[in-house]
Parts: sequence; structure tokens; C-alpha cells
Amino acid sequence: MTEYKEVILAIDEGTSGTRAAVVTQNSQVHCLEYQTLQVSSPRHGVVEQDADEILCATVAVCRKAIARAQQQNMRIVALAIATQRSTAVLWDAQTGKALTPAMVWQDSRFTDVLAELAPEWDAKLIPQIGRPVGIRSPYLWAAHHIANTPAVAKAHQAGTLVFGTVDSWLLWHLAEEKKCVTTPTNATSAGAYRLKDHQYHAEWLQALNFPALLLPELRDDADNFGATSQKMLGIHVPILACAGDQFAGAIGLGCTERGHAFCMHGTGSFVDLMVGPQVPALNPVCESTLTMTARRQKGLSHYSVETFVPTTGSALNWVCDKLHWFDSPEQISELASQVTDSGGVSFIPALTGLRVPHLQPQARASLNGISISTTRSQVAYAVLEGIAHSVAACMRANEAATGIAVKELVVGGGLSNSDTLLQIQADLSGVPVRRMAETARASLRGAAFLAGSAGLLWDSLSDACATLKTAQLFEPRIDDRSREQKLAHWESRIALEMETASRHTSATQESTRS
Repeated sequence: MTEYKEVILAIDEGTSGTRAAVVTQNSQVHCLEYQTLQVSSPRHGVVEQDADEILCATVAVCRKAIARAQQQNMRIVALAIATQRSTAVLWDAQTGKALTPAMVWQDSRFTDVLAELAPEWDAKLIPQIGRPVGIRSPYLWAAHHIANTPAVAKAHQAGTLVFGTVDSWLLWHLAEEKKCVTTPTNATSAGAYRLKDHQYHAEWLQALNFPALLLPELRDDADNFGATSQKMLGIHVPILACAGDQFAGAIGLGCTERGHAFCMHGTGSFVDLMVGPQVPALNPVCESTLTMTARRQKGLSHYSVETFVPTTGSALNWVCDKLHWFDSPEQISELASQVTDSGGVSFIPALTGLRVPHLQPQARASLNGISISTTRSQVAYAVLEGIAHSVAACMRANEAATGIAVKELVVGGGLSNSDTLLQIQADLSGVPVRRMAETARASLRGAAFLAGSAGLLWDSLSDACATLKTAQLFEPRIDDRSREQKLAHWESRIALEMETASRHTSATQESTRS
């Protein structure tokens, strides 16, 4: 008689690509399949994806992972999902097809419209949803399409229009019963979720002209979302977790308690500080730091504060694929390891604007300090150092917002495989950086932990996290004086970019008035 090993199928649907794998009781990730996704930016501020492509790619990697697992005598007992957050989709319930390109979380096309609402709404929103009006809103985007896009307006009038973020889109298609639902770790990022109440902010949605009937049903991140569709995936198992990728990654890194700090490196780099089951009161001057729901289980929410850099992994892809400076992100890391500094070169990875120390969507990426003696390795070092500086700035913002000192940073995501980046990170932040084993697979593992920690594979979340192991610890190697000098140079470069962007914005506004 064949003995089967019970596993959980996990999906990690990110911006740059989608992955599927199975996770075993000892937290190992097997049968990993990956497929890249295209991101389109037809003009500055507009960032889009094809939701139908996202679905097709996700189904394809799932079916491949399932087939491999079955060949290895693994029995899949549940599905867990982690997704990019705040990327919005509008689709037709009859066809199941997207009606317009999805608005990606990096999008800032409605910055000016939202800026007009900020004076009235920021003070109302921050205490309840943990963030100001900001620079993008899935709900405003949807309302705009309902008013201006014929196919969307037609579906809305016919009662077949469905709206949701990527988690809603995938659950609607992958579950046997077609229900439009979302979870707190996704809804929080969308900007209309009342943290304490586990409800939508109705008045804010009305101000955005978003129809309340289109709101996805709110569930917990660990919940029963029904069974998988045999037609879509070829298996019939319960879907027991659906979380934003950042917070699935946090669980997969073992960062679940107050004071734990972590950074998930993906398309962007998201830096969070866990604060526990109480919504924190933040220092109001820290406009870039947002309060997030880190997970919700059994009706209880746990929170974090978050600051992020929108383009880090995507910045590496950009310099490789569009500028052709390097063959791959791995080559950047390899070249950077051959030098000890950037030789005065600095890189700001602000491809879609800056968030720290202040929101400035008009800021641009820049490479400065090049001379005739600059080497390719120094440019590579500068690119990684720009990412590390940006992450360190996020850490400082989180500390200032909460008063909680960061003693260690745990890292996950693809970029965390770079020894050079993590050593620069430790040097610039002044705290140890811990890389867990299989750190790039943290979101897959964390989603599985969330789905299987109620007795399916583990008795609790802490039991699941106890299976994790450290791969390497990076200690700071430079002294405080050197660190302060590097910080001062970085802050001067950021101040210059902010000033340039501000002048550009003023000139544009003046031209528009004229």
C-alpha cells in the first residue's frame, strides 16, 4: 500500500511572476513552478497588468506543481494563496473575463484627484484605516471606469460587474462556488478598511463614488473559502488561507510577534514592524508609515506598521532588461561583491516616485557621481546600495512612527539571496540582518502555515514557525561615523531629488493654469 505525505498547495501570485509549490510538515517547499508576468507602463504614473494573463499563469503553475507532487506520492490536503496587494480588477461575472487592464499597486494616475481630497479626508482616515488619502485608490479607479469605459458601464448596468483585488479575482475563479471575497491583509492596502471594526469605510467610498454593492465580502485571512474547482485545478480540496504576499511572507519568516521587523524584497521592498493586537497610535509627522493588518485569525487581528520602496526588484530588472547594463540581477550582485564601495556613485530607485521621507510621486530614479574612472562593479554596488539605503530609511520611519527600536531585520523574497545586498543593508542600518533558510520562498511557506496551523499539519502558528531555520546572519561591519557619513550623503541626494520633483510639479501646474 502506497504511503502518501500530506502537503499544502501554496500560490504566491506576485507582480513580476506567479509561483506554486507544495509545503510539507517540516516547512520544506517542493515542486516549485514559476511563470513570469508582464507589467505595462504606457505613461508615467500608469502601471497595469492583464488579469486574464495572471489567472492563466497561476492555473498553469498550479497544475504543474500538482502533477509533480502526485508523482512523488504527495497528497494535497488544502490550498493556500498569497497575492500582490491592492492591484485591482474589474470583470464580468458571465464571461469571467477582465473588462479592462488591472491597475497595479504601483499606479499613481489619480494623484492629483486624491490630493484635492486630502485636506478634508486625511485627518478622518488615518485613525480609522491607518493611512491618508495617498496617491492611488482601487475604488476611485473602478468608479472612473464605471463612468467612462463602455464595457464596464454596460456590465454594471446589467448587474454582472465584479470588482476586487487580485485575491478576489483568483478566489472567484479557483473556488468551486463563485463568490467575490477579500481578506484584511489585502483590504487594508486598498485604502478603505476600518482596522478596528473589520468593516469598510462607507463614507469614504461614497466620496469616491464607488458603488457599495460591488464591495467584496470581508473574511479572515485564515478562513474556509470553499473547495477548489476541479475544472480549474484538477483537484478538490479546501481553500483555507488567502493573505497579502507581504504578510504571508512575514509568517513564513517567523515574524509574528510585537517588535519583529522584516523586509520582503520583491518587485518592491516592503519593510514592516509588528506591533501586536492593538491598533497603534502613530507619530503624525511620519506620513509614509502606514498601519496594516498583518493577519486575522479566529476573529482577532494583529497589526504592523509598514513603509515601502515601490521599485527595487523591478529597478534591477529595469537596468538589465531595458538599459542592458547587466545581464541579470545575479550579475549585479556578483559584480558588486568585487568592490568595497561605489566610488562616489549613487543610485535612487525611484522609478515610480518616492515615498520616504515624504510622498513625492513626481520624483524620478537617478544615477549620479559617475566619472571617467567609474567601473561597472562600482555602478553595480551603487544600485544595491541605493536599495539598501531606501530600506534603511523605511526602518527609521517605522521606528519614528512607533517608538519601537528595531534590533534585527529578518529578510525574505528573491533579492534576499544576495549576500552583498544584505551586508550593505546591515552596514547602513546598523542592525543585524537575518536570512532564513529558503528565504525566497517565505510567502509560499507562510500562506501554507496560515492554512494548516489549526490542526491540519500543525497545531498552531507558533508550532509551524518552530520548524524554521536561520541560514545566515549578517552583522554590521562599519563604524557609526562611517555610517553617518553615508547617511548624510544619501539624504542630501534625496533632498535634491525632492526639490527637483517639486519644481517640476510647480512648473506643470503653472503651465496648466496658463
